Amino acid sequence: MVRRPVVRQSVTPRSFERIVVKQYQDELSTALRAVRLAARICRSVQAKTAQFVEKKDESPVTVADFASQAVVCRELAAIFPEDPIIAEESSAVLLERGGAETVADVLAELKAAGVDANREQLCEWIDRGRNRQYADRFWALDPIDGTKGFLRREQYAISLALIEQGELRLAVLCCPNLPVREEATSAGSLFYAVRGQGSFVQPLDREEAPEPVRVSSIETGADACLCESVESGHTAQELAAEIARRLGLKCPPLRLDSQAKYAVVARGEADLYLRLPTRADYREKIWDHAGGVLLVEEAGGQVTDVTGQPLDFSQGRKLQQNRGVVAT
Repeated sequence: MVRRPVVRQSVTPRSFERIVVKQYQDELSTALRAVRLAARICRSVQAKTAQFVEKKDESPVTVADFASQAVVCRELAAIFPEDPIIAEESSAVLLERGGAETVADVLAELKAAGVDANREQLCEWIDRGRNRQYADRFWALDPIDGTKGFLRREQYAISLALIEQGELRLAVLCCPNLPVREEATSAGSLFYAVRGQGSFVQPLDREEAPEPVRVSSIETGADACLCESVESGHTAQELAAEIARRLGLKCPPLRLDSQAKYAVVARGEADLYLRLPTRADYREKIWDHAGGVLLVEEAGGQVTDVTGQPLDFSQGRKLQQNRGVVAT
């Protein structure tokens, strides 16, 4: 999957303490702790089962989706009880589509991760993410981005971002099946970024000094690598192929599920990410992009919609003012 070697410079823990502005130290530590716990649960579920239930829109949702959202919302509520959360899942889907057996499975996964809860607590935590109104400060959460990739045991991500006054301020993006580097012996990357302070990655499974990540410095289109969604329903792949042809790209497209695409752009393993709308009326959901967008921007890249406009995260649950995504 990796297209080219990437040179990185390590950052000592002491120097990283100076990098993170004091204003967001609590937010970052809480977000990292929450996402690590969610990743532990997701890995446990992925290792055991590929079962899922369907939502009304026929998209899949798993025990891991519900458990991940529950623990992240729980951790955020404990430290920032006034902060709204906009997230993908709801307890209504869990109860109506999953039923008692799925509820029991979610509670069992939480317990195995050290979180004791009953059905009422579980539903309360999940539904902290059902905020529908824009606020001056809120979190955007995708408990499992790329559920189909998760079910195939391929790429998926846990994405959490803090948004203030419509601006992305902090992001944590965990890719449990994405190696930190090409030569890594185990998978699992934990990316994070703070506005104005850069983007970093460290192994999910080990305590190592974080490494800064930077987008590619390639200047000629012929050498560039395009990445896009695996699912043809998520992006207009034929149009992307025509764009690649006109740009003279020689590399075949790198297709990944989830916001892992933002991660490979941020660390210079791909040069261009296109998400081209398949319908004129389709608008992207904010949790599908918030974490990855800040990661790329703080790695020195740019993210816009297909018209070149910046993404507007002040419109509620969807990017109502934008069509599609282009990340470079």
